Amino acid sequence: MFKVGIGYDIHRLVRGRKLILGGLHIPFKKGLLAHSDGDVLVHALCDALLGAANLGDIGIHFPNSDKRYKGISSLKLLEAVNRKLSKAGYKIGNIDSVLLMDQPKINQFRQEIIGNLSAVLKIAPQAISLKATTNEGVGSIGSKAIAGYAVVLLEPRAQSEKRKTKT
Repeated sequence: MFKVGIGYDIHRLVRGRKLILGGLHIPFKKGLLAHSDGDVLVHALCDALLGAANLGDIGIHFPNSDKRYKGISSLKLLEAVNRKLSKAGYKIGNIDSVLLMDQPKINQFRQEIIGNLSAVLKIAPQAISLKATTNEGVGSIGSKAIAGYAVVLLEPRAQSEKRKTKT
């Protein structure tokens, strides 16, 4: 049975932190305040994947009260989530994601971010969509904080293996 999951994360922009999105350091005057590296894109993706597989959420598996995760690269968390999915018998079909942010513009970094996610998840870059938009000046999201959304489709490993043999 195919499964769909959605994930969301938001962190406040502050001075004195690196801005990390999709495992990539983006040159900017502010970064995201968080226990880990604050990568809202990867956090949203982890929640979408865990939710689709009915495995809880990122806070259950990697609580911000645990010192082991202080400053950790979110790509390491994503790698652990991907192992959990595999053990549960799922494979990622595709990912669709959106970042809500005013600055910086990420178009020039899009392919490198997708490459990071593709490498960690061991899926084709073509299975990952990444978009960015502003919040059109409504509220603080985009100007004082960055938010990320992700939607994923999981398929049973047996199903994906059958499809490969037919092509």
